[in-house]
Amino acid sequence: MVALLLYGYSCGVYSSRRIARACEERVDFMAVSGLERPDFRTISDFRKRHLEALGGLFKQVLGLCRRAGLVKLGHVSLDGTKIKANASKRKAMSYGRMVKAEGKLEAAVRGWLEQAEAEDAAEDGEHGKEVRGDEMPGWVADKQQRLARIREAKEALEAEARDKADKGGPGKSGEGEAKPTDKAQRNFTDPQSRILKTGDGFIQGYNAQAAADAGHQVIVAHGVTDSGSDQKQLKPMIEAIEEETGTLPQQLSADAGYGSEDNLAILKTHGIRGYVATGRQKHGTAAAVGAKAAPCGSLREAMARRLKQGGRRSRYRLRKVTIEPVFGQIKHARGFRQFLLRGLDQVQHEWALVCIAHNLNKLAAHRAKTLAAQA
Repeated sequence: MVALLLYGYSCGVYSSRRIARACEERVDFMAVSGLERPDFRTISDFRKRHLEALGGLFKQVLGLCRRAGLVKLGHVSLDGTKIKANASKRKAMSYGRMVKAEGKLEAAVRGWLEQAEAEDAAEDGEHGKEVRGDEMPGWVADKQQRLARIREAKEALEAEARDKADKGGPGKSGEGEAKPTDKAQRNFTDPQSRILKTGDGFIQGYNAQAAADAGHQVIVAHGVTDSGSDQKQLKPMIEAIEEETGTLPQQLSADAGYGSEDNLAILKTHGIRGYVATGRQKHGTAAAVGAKAAPCGSLREAMARRLKQGGRRSRYRLRKVTIEPVFGQIKHARGFRQFLLRGLDQVQHEWALVCIAHNLNKLAAHRAKTLAAQA
């Protein structure tokens, strides 16, 4: 079953129903399953039950790639990509709308309950109390359920605001009481997903992170966050690289989303030579244009000078041929554009499966090339 799942992900077949159908229709899937035809529910339940263990295979597969000589950790490129959650952005509601909707729904439900009670009393007088007629109408129950979900989401946003206020962040009103902003949103289908801005507009999704080795585009670390910004992801990704490989890369490149003073200080502390953009890069060069000037003597100013001096030979250029093709292969070649699971923990393990499949493809291609050369 593990082989079947990993093979499916390697071929861009992610849904349990599509995998089950492939076991009946495709010879390659039949070979993996040994002509067995598992039901889609069996595949789905297996994935859910062992999701954490399946994600843990990433380190083992990465070890195989290292033994095959595909990972050198001389230069690593880091980036994030927005991927849709298994939820519609139309199922999200802002805190301001929640406050208004809660009052309206509460009044509507109260009126409908009074109406239902009056109708029950009239039917009892007409038909007698032994005849059923006292059930609550379905439309009342639905409104009550929606009211309960709105209240639950509203309380969750208020709890987040209190937590931020306790940590010294924004969120206190004029009276000093922690309160979310009217624009703060929460999705009813997947509450941990967020509205994220992409080049094609806004999506309800997650920000998937990956670091790839420049030698063969093998992913050496991965992660998922619900934040639309990459700025706070550099440190956890460096820690993930060290955890997965037992060492740190000599060089690291990343785009301007990671180009803060704190992040450059982290690279310096870890002894990693960074090539991080300090602003939007002019096409064909490594120099930032249109960016706010970095303070004189700062790490950002020194980084901007390093990239400018490197010019077309700057190691920063490796980022475009390392991590960007990885996301292209995952999202376009293998069609992974939306998570199947919900919740940050499950999405993190699902992203691990996607990264494992990517590395297995790299390993298989290298093996095929080696055998061809030997022949």
